[in-house]
Amino acid sequence: MKHTKIEAFENLVEAFQLLPSIGKKSAIRLAYHAVMEDGFGAMKLAHALETGVNTIRKCRKCHNMSEDELCAICSDPYRDTAKLCIVQSAKDILTIEESGQFNGVYYVVSEVSDMDEAHLFYAVEGVEEIIFAFPPSIATDTMILYIEDKLQGKEIEFTKIAQGVPTGVELENIDVLSLSRALEARVKT
Repeated sequence: MKHTKIEAFENLVEAFQLLPSIGKKSAIRLAYHAVMEDGFGAMKLAHALETGVNTIRKCRKCHNMSEDELCAICSDPYRDTAKLCIVQSAKDILTIEESGQFNGVYYVVSEVSDMDEAHLFYAVEGVEEIIFAFPPSIATDTMILYIEDKLQGKEIEFTKIAQGVPTGVELENIDVLSLSRALEARVKT
C-alpha cells in the first residue's frame, strides 16, 4: 500500500516542529487538530501569529517586548526607576512580573557579546540598585562581572537573586513562589 503525502499537511507539521520542544509526534497532533478539528481556532492562531510578528518589537530603553517605542513598564510613571533588574530574556520579565514581587524597571542582556555599552549606560541612568536575575551558570557569572566592571565608579549597589533557582533552569520554568522568594532574598554580588 502506497502512502500518499499531503504537501500542505507536511508543511504544517514542519512549521510546528520549528517551535521549541515540539517533536514530530506533537507537531502531527497539532497540525491534525488545526486542520481537521478546529479550523476556526487555527485561523485565530494564524492571525495572532501574523499580528504578533508584525507589531511586537524591542523596547528602545530596556529591550522588553513592546508594541510602541517604550514598553508599558518603561512608560509607567509609578515604577521604581531606582531599581533595575537585568535579565537574559524578555520572557524572564513576564515571569518576574507574574510574581508581583518587583516594581522596578528591567534591562534585557542575552549575551556579553550582544551588549552595547552606550545603551547600557543609558539604561542605568538614575539607577541605585541593579538586581541580576540570571539562572546560575559560569556564563551568567561572567556577564555579571563584566557589567559590574563596566559600571565601576557609579553609585550603584549590585545584588543578585538568591539561590534556590536551580542551575541550568530558565526563569520561565520556575514556579512563581520560588521566584518570589529568590527576589525577596536577593544578595549582594
